[in-house]
Amino acid sequence: MRLNTFFFLSLMLMLATSCQTNTNNKPNENLAPNVHKITTQEVIQSTSYTYVRVSEDGKESWIAITKQEVEAGKIFYYEPNIEMNNFTSKELNRTFPSIWFVSRFSSVPILANQKSAGTSAPQGKQAPVAKEGIKVTPAKGGITIAELYTKKDSYSGKPVKIKGEVVKFNQQIMGKNWVHIQDGTTYNGSFDLTITTDATVKIGDVVTIEGVVAVNKDFGYGYSYDIILENGKLIP
Repeated sequence: MRLNTFFFLSLMLMLATSCQTNTNNKPNENLAPNVHKITTQEVIQSTSYTYVRVSEDGKESWIAITKQEVEAGKIFYYEPNIEMNNFTSKELNRTFPSIWFVSRFSSVPILANQKSAGTSAPQGKQAPVAKEGIKVTPAKGGITIAELYTKKDSYSGKPVKIKGEVVKFNQQIMGKNWVHIQDGTTYNGSFDLTITTDATVKIGDVVTIEGVVAVNKDFGYGYSYDIILENGKLIP
């Protein structure tokens, strides 16, 4: 009788331990689909980006996010956008065999059915912010950003010349440099123009750029634009 009692107690203890273990291992985060929970291992800062080596389930990879303070050894969450293979950062003089460019990166869990805070823009681009005090005189023979948005369909597929102040500059995304300019004009809430180019500029530069207008351009992975100026060339 004592032997049976001993085995019974032992069995109950094993079951209790097993239940406790399963409870501890069960995820308690209702993460959104495709969200990765990672631990940061190494952080490299550049002018526009923060490059982070991360680990997930024993596997390491690199991600790139808009420049921000990130501490190594901490847990973060992100949604991948675009993977670049053999991506070379000229500023770092380094080639990454594989790196993910990420727009949604958070120190708190990104939960299912949770909207990105502070923006309704699709993944891969952020809602532009109007820079105060910009008032740029149009280039000779050029148009304003407001004029472009007003008559976007008539300009589609045609070259235009626009002068504006650089408010954002990202290098070598999908093999191109990405420039955002504003000139102080606006149409129906649109005031920021994105341009792809091989040229290198700095935030605060006032530039004249000529390129071909593309309307409703979708690069995939959430990089979609109502209007974008492609293959822009700097005009002296």
